Amino acid sequence: MDVNIREWTENDAASAALIERACFKEPWTLETVKQCFRYPHFLGYVLEADGEIVGYVCGSSMFEDSELMRIAVLPKHRGKGFGKLLLERFLEGVARRGAERTFLEVRASNEAALGLYLKNGFQKNRLRKRYYPDGEDALEMCKALLCAN
Repeated sequence: MDVNIREWTENDAASAALIERACFKEPWTLETVKQCFRYPHFLGYVLEADGEIVGYVCGSSMFEDSELMRIAVLPKHRGKGFGKLLLERFLEGVARRGAERTFLEVRASNEAALGLYLKNGFQKNRLRKRYYPDGEDALEMCKALLCAN
Protein backbone atom coordinates (compact mmCIF):
# COMPACT_ATOMS: atom_id res chain seq x y z
CA MET A 1 0.00 0.00 0.00
CA ASP A 2 1.34 3.41 -0.98
CA VAL A 3 0.91 5.89 1.92
CA ASN A 4 1.50 9.62 1.69
CA ILE A 5 0.95 12.42 4.21
CA ARG A 6 0.76 15.96 2.90
CA GLU A 7 -0.52 19.34 4.01
CA TRP A 8 -4.26 19.70 3.87
CA THR A 9 -5.53 22.11 1.22
CA GLU A 10 -8.93 23.66 0.72
CA ASN A 11 -9.44 21.21 -2.16
CA ASP A 12 -9.49 18.43 0.47
CA ALA A 13 -12.46 19.90 2.36
CA ALA A 14 -15.09 17.62 0.80
CA SER A 15 -13.05 14.50 1.60
CA ALA A 16 -12.54 15.70 5.17
CA ALA A 17 -16.27 16.34 5.57
CA LEU A 18 -17.02 12.77 4.40
CA ILE A 19 -14.52 11.40 6.93
CA GLU A 20 -16.12 13.58 9.61
CA ARG A 21 -19.52 11.97 9.01
CA ALA A 22 -18.00 8.49 9.17
CA CYS A 23 -16.05 9.11 12.38
CA PHE A 24 -17.78 11.58 14.74
CA LYS A 25 -21.05 11.78 16.66
CA GLU A 26 -21.17 15.54 15.97
CA PRO A 27 -19.39 15.86 12.62
CA TRP A 28 -18.21 19.17 11.28
CA THR A 29 -20.13 20.31 8.22
CA LEU A 30 -18.43 21.03 4.92
CA GLU A 31 -18.74 24.74 5.71
CA THR A 32 -17.07 24.27 9.11
CA VAL A 33 -14.21 22.39 7.46
CA LYS A 34 -13.81 25.16 4.88
CA GLN A 35 -13.76 27.80 7.64
CA CYS A 36 -10.55 26.29 9.02
CA PHE A 37 -8.67 27.81 6.10
CA ARG A 38 -9.70 31.31 7.17
CA TYR A 39 -7.62 31.07 10.33
CA PRO A 40 -3.97 32.06 9.98
CA HIS A 41 -2.84 29.63 12.69
CA PHE A 42 -4.52 26.56 11.15
CA LEU A 43 -2.42 23.51 10.32
CA GLY A 44 -3.67 20.25 8.85
CA TYR A 45 -2.51 17.13 7.07
CA VAL A 46 -4.25 14.42 5.09
CA LEU A 47 -3.17 10.82 4.77
CA GLU A 48 -3.60 9.20 1.38
CA ALA A 49 -3.54 5.44 0.94
CA ASP A 50 -3.21 4.39 -2.69
CA GLY A 51 -4.25 7.89 -3.74
CA GLU A 52 -7.42 8.05 -1.61
CA ILE A 53 -7.72 10.38 1.40
CA VAL A 54 -8.49 8.06 4.31
CA GLY A 55 -7.59 10.24 7.29
CA TYR A 56 -6.63 13.67 8.46
CA VAL A 57 -5.45 15.69 11.41
CA CYS A 58 -5.88 19.38 12.05
CA GLY A 59 -5.41 22.02 14.69
CA SER A 60 -3.83 25.34 15.35
CA SER A 61 -0.54 26.69 16.55
CA MET A 62 0.09 30.11 18.00
CA PHE A 63 3.24 31.08 19.85
CA GLU A 64 4.16 28.37 22.39
CA ASP A 65 0.75 26.64 22.41
CA SER A 66 -0.93 24.38 19.91
CA GLU A 67 -4.21 22.54 19.90
CA LEU A 68 -5.08 19.32 18.15
CA MET A 69 -8.71 19.84 17.10
CA ARG A 70 -9.43 16.72 15.04
CA ILE A 71 -7.83 13.46 14.04
CA ALA A 72 -9.77 10.86 12.09
CA VAL A 73 -9.17 7.74 10.04
CA LEU A 74 -11.94 6.00 8.10
CA PRO A 75 -13.13 2.92 10.02
CA LYS A 76 -12.05 0.48 7.29
CA HIS A 77 -8.48 1.82 7.51
CA ARG A 78 -8.07 1.73 11.28
CA GLY A 79 -5.54 -0.54 12.93
CA LYS A 80 -2.86 0.21 10.32
CA GLY A 81 -0.97 2.85 12.32
CA PHE A 82 -2.38 5.75 10.30
CA GLY A 83 -3.58 7.64 13.39
CA LYS A 84 -0.09 7.48 14.88
CA LEU A 85 1.46 8.71 11.61
CA LEU A 86 -0.96 11.65 11.45
CA LEU A 87 -0.40 12.54 15.11
CA GLU A 88 3.38 12.46 14.68
CA ARG A 89 3.21 14.68 11.58
CA PHE A 90 0.98 17.20 13.37
CA LEU A 91 3.30 17.34 16.39
CA GLU A 92 6.31 17.84 14.10
CA GLY A 93 4.48 20.61 12.26
CA VAL A 94 3.48 22.59 15.34
CA ALA A 95 6.94 22.14 16.87
CA ARG A 96 8.46 23.65 13.70
CA ARG A 97 6.13 26.61 14.21
CA GLY A 98 7.51 27.09 17.71
CA ALA A 99 4.91 25.33 19.84
CA GLU A 100 6.20 24.03 23.16
CA ARG A 101 3.08 22.06 24.07
CA THR A 102 -0.05 20.65 22.49
CA PHE A 103 -3.48 20.44 24.08
CA LEU A 104 -6.54 18.41 23.09
CA GLU A 105 -9.90 17.28 24.38
CA VAL A 106 -11.10 13.72 23.90
CA ARG A 107 -14.32 11.94 24.83
CA ALA A 108 -13.81 10.13 28.12
CA SER A 109 -15.28 6.97 26.52
CA ASN A 110 -13.01 7.00 23.43
CA GLU A 111 -10.61 4.26 24.50
CA ALA A 112 -8.88 3.98 21.12
CA ALA A 113 -8.04 7.69 21.02
CA LEU A 114 -7.01 7.75 24.69
CA GLY A 115 -4.68 4.82 24.04
CA LEU A 116 -3.12 6.60 21.05
CA TYR A 117 -2.56 9.80 23.01
CA LEU A 118 -1.18 8.10 26.12
CA LYS A 119 1.21 5.93 24.05
CA ASN A 120 2.47 9.11 22.39
CA GLY A 121 3.31 11.04 25.53
CA PHE A 122 0.12 12.95 26.30
CA GLN A 123 -0.88 13.31 29.92
CA LYS A 124 -4.34 13.81 31.37
CA ASN A 125 -4.77 17.34 32.70
CA ARG A 126 -8.36 17.47 33.88
CA LEU A 127 -11.86 16.19 33.38
CA ARG A 128 -14.25 18.62 31.67
CA LYS A 129 -17.76 17.70 32.81
CA ARG A 130 -20.49 17.61 30.15
CA TYR A 131 -18.15 19.07 27.54
CA TYR A 132 -19.88 17.56 24.52
CA PRO A 133 -23.39 18.47 23.28
CA ASP A 134 -24.69 15.02 24.26
CA GLY A 135 -23.49 15.58 27.84
CA GLU A 136 -20.46 13.32 27.73
CA ASP A 137 -17.35 14.34 29.65
CA ALA A 138 -14.06 15.15 27.98
CA LEU A 139 -10.53 14.65 29.16
CA GLU A 140 -8.19 17.54 28.52
CA MET A 141 -4.72 16.26 27.69
CA CYS A 142 -1.37 17.91 27.10
CA LYS A 143 2.00 16.97 25.69
CA ALA A 144 5.24 18.89 26.06
CA LEU A 145 7.14 19.09 22.78
CA LEU A 146 10.87 18.95 22.22
CA CYS A 147 12.46 21.87 20.44
CA ALA A 148 12.52 21.19 16.70
CA ASN A 149 14.33 24.38 15.62
